[in-house]
Amino acid sequence: MPNILDTIVAHKHLEVAAARQARPLSDIMAACRDAAPTRSLRQSILSTPGGIIAEFKRASPSLGAIHPDARPEAIVPTYEAAGAAAVSILTDQRFFGGSTDDIVAARPLTGLPILRKEFVVDEYQIYEARAIGADAILLIAAVLGAERCHTLAAVAHEAGLEVLLEVHEADELAAFGPDVDVVGVNNRDLRVFRTDPARSSALRSLLPAGTVCISESGLLDPLVSRRLAGEGFNGFLIGEAFMKTPQPGEALRQYLATMLQA
Repeated sequence: MPNILDTIVAHKHLEVAAARQARPLSDIMAACRDAAPTRSLRQSILSTPGGIIAEFKRASPSLGAIHPDARPEAIVPTYEAAGAAAVSILTDQRFFGGSTDDIVAARPLTGLPILRKEFVVDEYQIYEARAIGADAILLIAAVLGAERCHTLAAVAHEAGLEVLLEVHEADELAAFGPDVDVVGVNNRDLRVFRTDPARSSALRSLLPAGTVCISESGLLDPLVSRRLAGEGFNGFLIGEAFMKTPQPGEALRQYLATMLQA
C-alpha cells in the first residue's frame, strides 16, 4: 500500500509533466536570466540569532487546514520583523494549499532568503524556483536517493540557488555532497507523518564536521530548540508552531524570546 510520501511524489511527477507542456523548460530558463541576485540561506542562518527559518503554509497532510486563509503579504513581513533568519514557503497546492504565486507575492516584501519548500523531482522545478524569486530549494533524500540528490544539487548551484538537503535516516547522509549548503534533519517520518525531535539528536553527530545543520518539524516547544542548539544545530525550520496562531509573526517573536533567554 502506498504511503503518504509515495502518493505526494506520484502526483508531483504528473504536475511537472503538465507544467512542461504548458510552459517549456527553455522559457523558464530564459526567465531565470532576468531574476534578481539571490540571498544566502546558509549565511543568514549563521548570522541570525536562533537561525529560524519561519514557514508559511496553509495546510498539511497530517493536520489538514492550519491557516487556510493566510496570505504571504500579511505574514512574511511580520516574520522578518520578528527576527526570522529566512522564510520557507510551501508551493505544493494539492497537499499543502500552496502556490508558486505565494513566493512571487512575498519576494518584494522581504529582504530575507526564501526557501522554496517543495517535493522536487525534476530540474524544471529548480529553474522555476529561480525564476519566481526563491533563493534556495529543498532536496529530500528519501524522495530522490543519493545519486539524484547530487545531480539536482549541482543543477541548483548552476542556477544560482542554494540547497537544503533533508535527511531522516543515517543512510540518507550519502546524499550529502559539495553542492549542499545546509543539511536539515527532519524529525517527521514523511512516510507516515509521525514526528519525534529525538531524531535530530540521533543524527547530529553523524554529520560531517563544519556542516551547517538545522532541525525540522515538530519543534513546538522553544526549549526543545534551545536544547538542540546546545547540541550543535545552527537553526530550525518551524511552521506549525507559528501558522496555527492568529498572528504567526508574534508567535515567532515569543518563541525566539523563550529560546534565546539567558
